[in-house]
Amino acid sequence: MAIEKSSRRRRVKIDSHRRVQAPAVFCSSYLIGYSMRFFAVPLTAILLSSTAHASNALEQLHQFLEGSKTAKASFTQSVIYKNGKEGQKASGSMVFQRPGKFRWSYEKPYNQLIVGDGSKLWSYDKELNQVVIKPMTVALGSSPAALLAGDNALEKNFDLKDGGENGGLAWLDATPKNNEAGFERVRIGFKSGLPQAMEVRDNFGQTTVLQFSGFERNVSVTADTFRFVPPKGADVVGEGATP
Repeated sequence: MAIEKSSRRRRVKIDSHRRVQAPAVFCSSYLIGYSMRFFAVPLTAILLSSTAHASNALEQLHQFLEGSKTAKASFTQSVIYKNGKEGQKASGSMVFQRPGKFRWSYEKPYNQLIVGDGSKLWSYDKELNQVVIKPMTVALGSSPAALLAGDNALEKNFDLKDGGENGGLAWLDATPKNNEAGFERVRIGFKSGLPQAMEVRDNFGQTTVLQFSGFERNVSVTADTFRFVPPKGADVVGEGATP
């Protein structure tokens, strides 16, 4: 029985690692990037198409970043495997304060929290009672989360281009310049100046699809929103963990 329990715990830990980032947005390792294999973005050079729609997504991205100090939204997340089959769905909420602070909460079907406080990225899995810490300089820079919660110097880490219009959304394609980013391409769909969807394709052909709802800009947030204290008794690992 002890061996079976230990084996299950290892399997859960592996699954837990795969399901975040990104984002983490943005998302983390997936969305959020820390190990997020959710986000992927092969981008070529910054090119504007000659059509009216071509520059629309790029313009909306820059207008959103320039006009949004904070934002919050609810999200649903689904994973599409390389063979086309759809994996487990998840949902939750996120809030961020630019540059570099965010809180990404998974509420269903599991409870997981990712907090970026500006210097460290904290990932907490309630079921495992485990906290993983990573430095923000590594976790955010070329992650999908940086496209929404980072600074305005996106071209430093991404090649950006307009992805055309589809499904009523103007799409932006972003490709990380860092070959070790863990993902190939990120697509963000905009409508009326707000992100409505994000698609992240990882290096294994898996695509994570995020749909946002109730997106609000420049909302009031408190400093505690981006502060994380490991629960008593939690297993804390990673850089910054107490030996």
